[in-house]
Amino acid sequence: MTPPVKIRVASFNVALDRRRPGQLAAEIAGAGSRQLRNIARILRRVRPDVVLLNEFDHDGEGRDHGHLRLFCRRYLAAGRRGIDYPYAYLAPTNTGLLAPVSLRGEGEPRLPGDGLGFGAFHGQYGFALLSRYPLRTEQARSFRRFLWRDMPGARLPQTETGPYYAPAALGVLPLSSKNHLDMPVELPGGRLLHLLACHPAPPIDEGPERRNSCRNHDELRLWHDYIRPGWGDYLVDDAGRRGGLVDGADFVILGDLNADPLDGDGFRSAIQALLADPALNRSVALGRLRPGSRGGFALQDPGERRGSPRHWTHSQGLRLDYVLPGCRLRALASGVCWLPPGHAQADLFWNEAGWPERSASSDHRLVWVDLAV
Repeated sequence: MTPPVKIRVASFNVALDRRRPGQLAAEIAGAGSRQLRNIARILRRVRPDVVLLNEFDHDGEGRDHGHLRLFCRRYLAAGRRGIDYPYAYLAPTNTGLLAPVSLRGEGEPRLPGDGLGFGAFHGQYGFALLSRYPLRTEQARSFRRFLWRDMPGARLPQTETGPYYAPAALGVLPLSSKNHLDMPVELPGGRLLHLLACHPAPPIDEGPERRNSCRNHDELRLWHDYIRPGWGDYLVDDAGRRGGLVDGADFVILGDLNADPLDGDGFRSAIQALLADPALNRSVALGRLRPGSRGGFALQDPGERRGSPRHWTHSQGLRLDYVLPGCRLRALASGVCWLPPGHAQADLFWNEAGWPERSASSDHRLVWVDLAV
């Protein structure tokens, strides 16, 4: 019998969003920044075999991989502890893609309010995949264009007088604020692992209609329906193929899901239902292998929280970032890369006063899970 191979899968919101298109690419090609160097230090420290990078700006359609490959070459592969990622992918995104009609129902459409996904330009807050193993892009499925209104029982936002979005807006508004990407990665021995990557809308900057909370809820529900046989029959991907994940396929849901099951804003029912589903590895989702660290315990006054600091992945004291393997996958270990103040590498996360510093690396923490496959 072939012995199992250990692979490390990670999700990291790197907060490499910039104010203008091309600004991140110029920064990577130029003098760089402390943030870029520290993000690279974190990735070289954890050394994931496969990693999703949320909030990595690009051209919007993922056609130009130049700055992503340069980031891999200049920052990740360099030095004695360098790590090589021969396979890289930029996911097309809805962020900053101007809607053909005003989503607010008045005037000419304009950014960022009338973007199909929030962003000041197309590609802001996009995401990327890096892998040591082949990404089977020819088998990938994308649900970037699936309309929100086409989800049965969609939680569309409502006002006191009726629907928040007019029919014309619902005719163009996708459910996915960035993209929902099913990317198979070929592991040693030929086994395929489906990476189900996304970055749902944060449940903030909204009125009483709760439009972003509603969208976040249904973006989480998309993957939940996708992994349950028969539940995703309504889904149609961007190539016109209908249905959910093939029954019995191995998968990992990963990303900044912008949903804490116990705290924060938003509707918690979707993330609670997902984490409790027996289709997931329960030990990683809710049990003894739930990713954790000591870093969150050092937060000063994060506000009233019901969740344990051990499992926080955000500097405001929230569990927002996830790597959730399917139940057929055996998990070996997991963690959140968040070192406490006083550690030799605490400068990756904290300033000298002991406060978390977004510009040091990110306001999110890298989450990883080791799998035996």
